[in-house]
Amino acid sequence: MSQRYLRPGWVTTNVLNRAVAGLARLGIGVWGACILTVRGRRSGRPRSTPVNVLTHRGARYLVSPRGTTEWVRNLRAAGEGELRSGRSVQRFTATELSDAEKPEVLRAYLRRWRWELGAFFEGVGADASDEELLRIAPNHPVFRID
Repeated sequence: MSQRYLRPGWVTTNVLNRAVAGLARLGIGVWGACILTVRGRRSGRPRSTPVNVLTHRGARYLVSPRGTTEWVRNLRAAGEGELRSGRSVQRFTATELSDAEKPEVLRAYLRRWRWELGAFFEGVGADASDEELLRIAPNHPVFRID
């Protein structure tokens, strides 16, 4: 399991994420964004961050472009969380996909959000071969929302 993590810069953390989170709290999901809340693995307190929820072939997924982020570590430990958009709150359990299961989901994610997050996928795009997607799969945790 890769521990790759690309830490966001000040502008992303303090401007972009806050703006997207504020809009999602109002029910305005910018490009499909929701607020993910997961219990902190050490503190036990709720931790929230904006995420893009991918719907693909009837299932919903959370993909981590930046790698093993804090929300990924917390979700692995808790196994459950909630997604919020406006007044709508969906509690869920999460199942982490194996690397072999990720290529199709990564391809769909890149088709949807490459313009926004493609820089975090090591130059691999939606048109990449399965082999290329398998190569980067360990660096991008993916969870199916159950």
